Amino acid sequence: MIRARSFVLQVMVAAAMIIIFGASRVRAQAQAPTRLKAAPPVSSPGGAGASEEDDDPFAVEAAPALPPGMIGSDASDPRAKLTPGFYDAGETAMGLNHVQLLKKPEAFQLGAAEPDDPKVQKMLGQLGVRDLTKIPKPMQLMIAQLAFANSDLAFQGDHVFEGNFYGANIYDISNAANATLLTTLVCPGGQGDLSVYGKLLFMSVEMPNGRLDCGTQGFPAEAPPAKGQEKERKPPAAQKDRFRGVRIFDISDLRNPKQVAAVQTCRGSHTHTLVVDPNDKENVYIYVSGTSFVRQAEELAGCSGEKPDKDPNTALFRIDVIKVPLAAPQEAKVVANPRVFIDPRTGAMNGLSNGGTHGKGGEKPSETNQCHDITVYSAMGLAAGACSGNGILLDIKDPVHPKRVDAVNDPNYSYWHSASFSNDGTKVVFTDEWGGGLGARCRRNDPNTWGADAIFNLKDEKLSMASYYKMPAAQGDTENCVAHNGSLIPVPGRDIEVQAWYQGGISVMDFTDAAHPVEIAYFDRGPIDPKMLVLAGEWSAYWYNGRIYASEIARGLDVLELTPSKFLTQNEIDAAKTVRVAELNVQNQQKIEWPAQLVVARAYLDQLTRSLTLPAEQIAELQKAMRNVETSHMNKGKLAKLKSLADAVEQSAAGAKSPGDAARLHALAEILKHPTT
Repeated sequence: MIRARSFVLQVMVAAAMIIIFGASRVRAQAQAPTRLKAAPPVSSPGGAGASEEDDDPFAVEAAPALPPGMIGSDASDPRAKLTPGFYDAGETAMGLNHVQLLKKPEAFQLGAAEPDDPKVQKMLGQLGVRDLTKIPKPMQLMIAQLAFANSDLAFQGDHVFEGNFYGANIYDISNAANATLLTTLVCPGGQGDLSVYGKLLFMSVEMPNGRLDCGTQGFPAEAPPAKGQEKERKPPAAQKDRFRGVRIFDISDLRNPKQVAAVQTCRGSHTHTLVVDPNDKENVYIYVSGTSFVRQAEELAGCSGEKPDKDPNTALFRIDVIKVPLAAPQEAKVVANPRVFIDPRTGAMNGLSNGGTHGKGGEKPSETNQCHDITVYSAMGLAAGACSGNGILLDIKDPVHPKRVDAVNDPNYSYWHSASFSNDGTKVVFTDEWGGGLGARCRRNDPNTWGADAIFNLKDEKLSMASYYKMPAAQGDTENCVAHNGSLIPVPGRDIEVQAWYQGGISVMDFTDAAHPVEIAYFDRGPIDPKMLVLAGEWSAYWYNGRIYASEIARGLDVLELTPSKFLTQNEIDAAKTVRVAELNVQNQQKIEWPAQLVVARAYLDQLTRSLTLPAEQIAELQKAMRNVETSHMNKGKLAKLKSLADAVEQSAAGAKSPGDAARLHALAEILKHPTT
């Protein structure tokens, strides 16, 4: 049995973590296989309480034996044995080149603090952790470090916006090989997820240390609960200056962002989604997903955390919609609270349930009362919501009043976290954040259908399960690892997603065949500490205008680039780089369109070569004709020859072995007929 000092004493501190993440985020953490000494039995909703056994209080068991019929991770993978370290950890990659790590600025570091450091104790007080006697010293340090964690990314022009629980950083990426820090915006409140639109920057704020004025002083620490009241989960005392919701900044001057609005919500904003209505040029909309506790009505009028049968206006079982007038963002306000979990037959707002999930002894079904992340695809008029116990599909043609059109659950899923559409809208990839991102969930014996991606086919606004995908390499007991945020890589003719896995690094998945997804590239570091888990790893990994940018929780911002391999050709990489966007907010998914350039045609031709769809002679003739067009600088005669080959390519589509190859042949023929430079 492998044993290591680890953070998985999380069972002991579930109550404290509820303050930070909200009840549902820590539900699965209480299922961790721990052996605790003198640990109080703390339960999370739907989870098991901690047991008390005579053992090392800092010991944690390795993953238990695999359930019958399940497969675990590959311990022989090069990623499984990397040396630990902070900036000097071992690294390995396949199909990716690590270009640069921009280290986190000093303002967002706790430094080399020890648990008894006054800075640590002050931060714990500001976070609302009331009774430190129940929390081991190493865990106190980890919770304090969380207040400085890097989070999600947004992009605009030559700039990357990196969220942080303590504010945001803006990076200049105009020099592709040497990105630089432009601005550090200190504004605590977690979790700091960002979106950008024109001259506006939006920031999610959820934790109780957030202030209207972005101040760093938080609020006075509160006394621990009285004896006998330790299990009561009361929100912190009302404060007139507390802010939990969505901040809006004017970034006309990127070096000096100015807060112009702060829209309060009852549960704060764990994440948010920028929604652009094609029929409304005057406003943008923000879908707010709150996962934390409901504040008191004394702090924000109208807030209630009661069950629906006690209060039909409860802040549970809904999302919030903020309308932002672009000409007057200071007038932004909540305009709707859609009940997206409603039972259409009975009208009950608590109409969805997770159906019961995996875990020690199993977990009883629990109601779904929140979304963690919502990805909108306005080109289709749809959104995919990852909503704790369920994956849901929303009709967003009226963005203020989204309506649920389908919902799914899965016994292998613990916490539905995020979602991505395929570019053609025929698939949705949902992620499962088993353990809330704070657990080692990629160990050798962790099932590869738990904490994984679930790929669903989407047809006629209905979702149907196709397969699972999980990063295949085994990770250690002290590496927090589970499926997290990713985005499409615009390789024409294929569905490819780059995805973060916390300390599991980055994995690039091809899910063109929804039933058989496969890894085609990866990047990983060794654990920060081989004996104790330190919260770290890639929070999100997104493709933007030719490169991959990844938000590393503890270290900074990673910049990577794809390299050719047996899975991906240089032509396919170059074709992906032809797609340029002015802005990117991944949860506001944009439809990808490729220019009719010959490099895109070459990418299709490489794929048709790989699938043996065209004979070698025809491929050679096409390659020669494309070279002649380029070397002749689009000579009319050479263009005519190229166009003459298009008909034969088009005709081959009728006999293609798969619909995918038929689509590639049609797309190739169109470029051959009308190529551009």
